[in-house]
Amino acid sequence: MSFEVRDRFYMDGEPFRIISGAIHYFRVVPEYWRDRLEKLKALGCNTVETYIPWNMHEPQKGKFCFDGMLDVERFVKLAQELGLYVILRPSPYICAEWELGGLPPWLLSEDGMRFRVYYPPYLKHVRDYYEALMKRLVPLQIDNGGPVIMMQVENEYGSYANDKQYIEWLRDIMKELGVTVPLCTSDGPTHDMLHGGTMDGVLATANFGSRAEEAFGYLAKFRPNTPLMCMEFWIGWFDAWGNVGHMKGDLEGASKDLDKLLELGNVNFYMFEGGTNFGFMNGANYYDRLTPDTTSYDYDAILTEDGQITEKYQRFRAVIGKYRDIPEVELTTEIKRMDYGVIPVSGRVGLFSVLDSLSSPIENTFPQPMEKLGQSYGYILYHTDLRTEEQLRRLRLHRANDRAQVFVDKKPVITLMDKELLEEHELDVSFERGANMDILVEDLGRVNFAFKLEEQRKGIEGGVWLNGHWHNGWKQYPLPLDDLSKLDFAKGYQEGLPAFYRFTFDIEETGDTFLDFEGWGKGVAFVNGVNLGRFWEIGPQKRLYIPGPLLKAGTNEIILFETEGKAGDSIALRGTPDIG
Repeated sequence: MSFEVRDRFYMDGEPFRIISGAIHYFRVVPEYWRDRLEKLKALGCNTVETYIPWNMHEPQKGKFCFDGMLDVERFVKLAQELGLYVILRPSPYICAEWELGGLPPWLLSEDGMRFRVYYPPYLKHVRDYYEALMKRLVPLQIDNGGPVIMMQVENEYGSYANDKQYIEWLRDIMKELGVTVPLCTSDGPTHDMLHGGTMDGVLATANFGSRAEEAFGYLAKFRPNTPLMCMEFWIGWFDAWGNVGHMKGDLEGASKDLDKLLELGNVNFYMFEGGTNFGFMNGANYYDRLTPDTTSYDYDAILTEDGQITEKYQRFRAVIGKYRDIPEVELTTEIKRMDYGVIPVSGRVGLFSVLDSLSSPIENTFPQPMEKLGQSYGYILYHTDLRTEEQLRRLRLHRANDRAQVFVDKKPVITLMDKELLEEHELDVSFERGANMDILVEDLGRVNFAFKLEEQRKGIEGGVWLNGHWHNGWKQYPLPLDDLSKLDFAKGYQEGLPAFYRFTFDIEETGDTFLDFEGWGKGVAFVNGVNLGRFWEIGPQKRLYIPGPLLKAGTNEIILFETEGKAGDSIALRGTPDIG
């Protein structure tokens, strides 16, 4: 088979309209990939699109992961089995409201690192990654009997920079490593964005969520006699912690725009299913303040976070039915929502009691950020003794990200976040000379868009300014929380301090459920050893989605790490979500 880009798209010489939907395989458990793809085909789509996150596939320099939830080859082959074509977007940067836009944080361990420009140290890392990635993707191209019809060179580059030498280098390295299918870029439909983000010989596509005819009109003038493609038709939006209510799209407007898109050209829904920001993978935005994204990436998508069919699905299916015959598709995966009820706490232990079991301290004269210590995500605790002080009067954490809790003699003193970390704070805390001071810093999720990408080192990078001078002599405890097997719940616990809480429950039948954390403050949840994601009482998300495949018949374990000292006596596993 062949796929060509001329005045329009052609499949084996015949005109072909792309009707695609985005499913990020890394946001959905593999056991549900078939279900989501079947529902995509049943909507009337002929193509699935996905980003490829560099930070997940190369979590440490030179160590690559392509199994389990990261088995992109299996996802693509499954799509082909179901008769779907595939658009891959393997650009080093993906945005996607994903941690650091998919760039691996270990890049930030190098002083002077520059992202997404023609900077040789960065290009060397991209080449190393692409050499491992492309040998997996090249055999999946339609030229080689696979379903992949297009790949993306860079993502919304015109919203970041305009270095043509860089994006042309990306284009050329992809071709050098065997990419033969048509290449594309995607940018906002404006003069600056398209001129900054596109290049010769590569299809220009546009991203937008409304005014489809106007956007396509501009794209047609920018690149006449080429296919009109909306690579991201934003039919919803994402939630950030502290939002007032769940973000929703305009269903009536989106339905009309979809009709116009299909009349004039081609579309990829963003998102068909949003899925979940498991672990510490949520991104953040920064305009006037830091806004970290929720664990749920529901996005008000065509399917819910847990794959349920929505009214939007039915409305869009009716529109698509005007332009093609929609196949009958049997849904073969049985999925149930389950309510397992209330589960009491069965164990408690304080962070300070198990600190030495979870982490080995790294001593240094001044505090260092996570990346300099080989840590990518999670929390880090800085410990010192106040050997020259008898009172804490003034405190500033210089060049610190993102949220810091300060303790003296294991008592909470102050919590600072975002802009508060830029200021010096007046305090009145007395203690005996030599008292301990601990600073627990949380990475809330690295910014994934715009100009702050290179400013995302987490922890404390500058130093601790205390009572008018730098305070020196620190033990640093990296807390990625990637192995909780050494937790000893028989050790000490004190109310009001960061702590771990254990819950066990027995079930006969597994199914999707939702962890209700009402009564709890802030932290992260683990289910049978899997980092489910963050919770925070400020909402709008009030329950965390637990896919059924993470549970097992018999005894299951949930562990909450709660940092605010606000803990209940139980949690509940409910049969419905609550995202505000």
